[in-house]
This record gives sequence, structure tokens and C-alpha cells, in this order.
Amino acid sequence: MARTGSTRLGSTPSKPGAPTRSAKPSGATRFRRRSKGSKPAGSGRTAQLLQAYRLTKEVDPKIGLILLATFLFAAAVAYALLFLIPPGWVVVDVMLAVMIGVLAALIVFTRRATAAQYKQIEGKPGAALAALSLLKRGWHTDQAVAFNRNQDVVHRVVGPPGIVLVGEGNPTRLKQLLAQERVKHTRVAADAPLHEVVVGYGEGQVPLPKLSKTVSRMKRQVKPAEITDIRARLKALDATRSAVPMPKGPVPTSMKGMRGNLRGR
Repeated sequence: MARTGSTRLGSTPSKPGAPTRSAKPSGATRFRRRSKGSKPAGSGRTAQLLQAYRLTKEVDPKIGLILLATFLFAAAVAYALLFLIPPGWVVVDVMLAVMIGVLAALIVFTRRATAAQYKQIEGKPGAALAALSLLKRGWHTDQAVAFNRNQDVVHRVVGPPGIVLVGEGNPTRLKQLLAQERVKHTRVAADAPLHEVVVGYGEGQVPLPKLSKTVSRMKRQVKPAEITDIRARLKALDATRSAVPMPKGPVPTSMKGMRGNLRGR
């Protein structure tokens, strides 16, 4: 009797209509799939720098000319100094001069980009909070622990100097808000140093661009273990506050994003 088909030894014939297994992709196919999804790190950093440049140019239209002038001046001075140092290798001197010029341009760009971002957020509700986001580890910021209908806000920072109350808004109205918060914080953390800072350009006030530096340079009076204890006490104080909505208006985002863009992250 003749057989109509042949099967492999130890294998079972497939049933009609049953799904068949697809062949596994080869190594080259898997590599191509991975390469499509992954982007080179250099392109991402370049895009971040271009985005930071566009944002800066909106506030500082002459940023391109300033960077070009900085590059040419720094490169020319560097080449002149390197040319006087023996041995006179022209190619090496030119390469080093170009590198120094690029470095000088990046330094100027970083500073002007930071200043441009401050100009963009200055005067908006939450601008002080965005500036405080530049503080490093060991600092804990609580936004809008007190505010009124006129959008005068008091933020709180806990760190090595103790408790820092940061007010932004009308200085006259902030006096009452800060006085109320001073009394509340003294009740729950009487032994913790308490500081008050008002953001502004008046007498005794701190300009927004200098806020984070002013707070970080305060005298260190509290140890890390004491900071944990202070924060635990302040949580009890915050739990007694009534739930009040945040002030209306656009709240600026953290400035860490701009700083990350400038670093190419």
C-alpha cells in the first residue's frame, strides 16, 4: 500500500488548521531591530543644546554674536600665548586654541542661558520655587506653606542652616504671612534656627537669580540627624493646615531641566 506522505521519525504530523510556529529571527535581524530603536547619545545631547540655545535666544537675541565673539577672542589669545611657547608646533597650537575658544564660549553660554531663564520666570507665581530647585542634596523644599488671595506665597526650606522661610510677592503683605508662619514654626520647632528671606530687589531683599546661592551659603547650624527630627515636627504642623487651593496662574517648572540641557544630559 503506497504512502501519500512522509513524516520525520519522532515527530507528529500537523493537524489541518493548526497554527504553525514561525521561524526565529536570525541574529542579523535582531541586531537591525535593536539598532532602529536605539539612538546615538551624541544626537540627543546636540538636540538638548539646540533647544537650550533657542530658548535663550528668545530672551537674548544677540547670544549668537556674543558666543562667536567670545570664541574668536579666546582662540586668538590662546594661540598667541601658545605660539610664544617653544617648540612652535602650528597644528597643535591651532587645535588647542580652538578647544580653548569652544570652552570659553560654552562657559559664557551657560551663564547667559541661566540668566535668560531667570528673566522668563521672574514675576510669575512660583518663580522662587523654581530657583530653589537648584539646591543640592541635603535641602528639602516645601512649596506654598502659606499664601493669600493676592498670590503672595511663603515657601519653606529645611537644610543645614535650619528652617528658611522664603516669601515672594508684595513685601508689605508678606510681613503678616511671615509673622504668622514664624509663630507656628516656633511652636513645633523652638530649638531650630529660623531664617526669613524675601525675594525682590528692594532693601533687605534677595534678587531671584541670587536666591539659591544666598540660601546655600547660610551658616550651617543643624546636623543631618537634626534635620530629620525637624522635618518630622513640621509634618505634624502641616497636617493641621486646611486644604487651600494653590494660587492661580502659571507656575514655572524646575530649573534643573535647563541645567541638565546645558550639561548635555
